[in-house]
Amino acid sequence: MRKEDKSTLVNELLSNLNEYSHFYVTEAGGLNAENSSKLRRECFSKEVKMVMVKNTIFKKALEQHEGEYEELYETLKGTTAIMFSNTGNVPAKLIKEFSKGKEKPSLKGAYVEESLYVGADQLEALCNIKSKDELLGDVIGLLQSPMKNVVSALQSGGSTIHGLLQTLAEKE
Repeated sequence: MRKEDKSTLVNELLSNLNEYSHFYVTEAGGLNAENSSKLRRECFSKEVKMVMVKNTIFKKALEQHEGEYEELYETLKGTTAIMFSNTGNVPAKLIKEFSKGKEKPSLKGAYVEESLYVGADQLEALCNIKSKDELLGDVIGLLQSPMKNVVSALQSGGSTIHGLLQTLAEKE
């Protein structure tokens, strides 16, 4: 491969790293054509961009991208596919669901929510990570709960006061 071609590939990977906030390093080699097509369709439907890469080229892209990725360098062996996503847990759920009954794809490592995860044993933890939208929903729900209690107390208290005033007015 010519040096210009390598430089182009590194630049493409850098643009993907800048565009997407999370990425997964997976072992996807050995999938037959049918399973590979199914995996790509699943990725597309869940807004995950899957790219097959040469390990050395991806390592060069990581070295040029700002951040500390040294722990992931050891995972760059064998056939590597990178899954880029803007939602942290979607690729993990996709890998878990797709690999049921199969060995591939398997997780090598990931960069999610500004943290590195190395090893296939991290898949369950990555599946359980909540996305930013899910966390915001939880926070809003927690904030709304006390407000609802206050509003309902005021409403019930208002009818009690009204009833008390009406009873006092009738006695006079």
